[in-house]
Amino acid sequence: MNGTVRPAPDLSVIRDDVRAISAYAVPDSTGLVKLDAMENPFALPPEVARELGVRLGAVSLNRYPPADPRDFKDRLAQAIGLPAGMALLLGNGSDELIHLVIQACARPGATVLSPWPSFEMYDLASRFDGCNFVGVPLAADFSLPRDMLLAAIAAHRPAVVFIAWPNNPTGNLFGRATVEQVVEAAPGLVVLDEAYLPFAQDTWLPLLVRWPNLLVLRTFSKMGLAGIRLGYLCGDPAWIAEFNKVRPPYNVNVLTLAAAEFMLDRRALLEEQAAALRAERERLLARLRSAPGVTAFDSAANFILFRLAGGSEAADRVFARLRARGILIKNRAHVHPLLAGCLRVTVGTPEENDAFVAALSASLQEP
Repeated sequence: MNGTVRPAPDLSVIRDDVRAISAYAVPDSTGLVKLDAMENPFALPPEVARELGVRLGAVSLNRYPPADPRDFKDRLAQAIGLPAGMALLLGNGSDELIHLVIQACARPGATVLSPWPSFEMYDLASRFDGCNFVGVPLAADFSLPRDMLLAAIAAHRPAVVFIAWPNNPTGNLFGRATVEQVVEAAPGLVVLDEAYLPFAQDTWLPLLVRWPNLLVLRTFSKMGLAGIRLGYLCGDPAWIAEFNKVRPPYNVNVLTLAAAEFMLDRRALLEEQAAALRAERERLLARLRSAPGVTAFDSAANFILFRLAGGSEAADRVFARLRARGILIKNRAHVHPLLAGCLRVTVGTPEENDAFVAALSASLQEP
C-alpha cells in the first residue's frame, strides 16, 4: 500500500447490542485439571476408540450429510423411548436448537422467559433473534417462585418458556407440580431442557403426549460425547416441522452422525460412566460440606455449586488460587445476585476430585 496507513474498519453496520457484549469466553485449560465445563472426564476405552476410528474412516467425507437421517433418528427414538406419534429434530448441539426454537417464534415484540439464573444461551439467543428476554428470579433456596413465575407468564405472554431440568448453574430439580402449572399456564411453548439427564435420571419425555405445547431438549454432550456436538429436540410433529424450516441444511455433519450411531450400540458404556460420576458427585459433595466456610448445594447434575463464607471477593481469590494450583473451575460469583460468593465445579474422575479438594483446602487456608 506504498506506506499508507490502513484505516480501521467501520463497525457501525454491526448491531449496537452485539457490539456492546463480549463473545462467549472459553478459557484456556492447557496443563490444568479441567473441571469447568461439565464434561464427562472419561475417555473411550482404547479398543472402542480404535473401532470408532475404523467406522469414521469409512465415512464419505466428499458427500454432504443426508438431508433427513431417518434411519439414525428412528434408532435414536427407539433408544430413548420416544412416545408414539412424537418426532425428533437434530441440531449442532442443543445451543443450535435453542436458537431455532426462538428464531421460529420471533415475531416482533415476542418474549422469551426463563427462571433465572439459568443457562446463558436462553438469554443470548433471545437477544440475537430480536426477542425480549425476561428472567424471573429464583427463590433464595434456588426453587421456583410459583406465584411470581405465573404472574410473569400472565403479564408477558411469552412465546417460549425455557426450564432447565436440572437447572444450570444451581444443579437442582425444581418442583414438578410448579413446572406442570407453568406448562398449563403458558400461552406458547415450554421447553424442558434435559441436558443433564444421565445424572438426574428424571425426564418429562413421556408427558409429551399430555401437553401439546411441551418440548423436551436433550444433548449427547454431558453423556461423554461433547466433542461431536449433537443435540435433539422432541415434540409434536407439527412443531418439529416448523422448526425444520429454519434449520440450516446439513447442520449435523457426517462424522457426528457416524459417531453417534456407533455409540448408540454402546450405550451401556456411557451409562456405566454416568453411574460412576453420580457416585463421585455424592462423595465430592460430602467432602465439600466438611470444608470450613463452604456451603455446597444439592445437585442432580454432574457439577456442584458451592458458596464461600467470604462472599464474592473470597470466591475470586479462591478461584485464582485454584488455577495457580492447576485446577480450573467456574467462577459464578458475579453472574447474578443469588450467586454471590459461588463457584461451580464439575465432577471429575476420583483422582481429579481428590486433586481439587486438596487444592481447595490449601486455597482456603492460604492467608
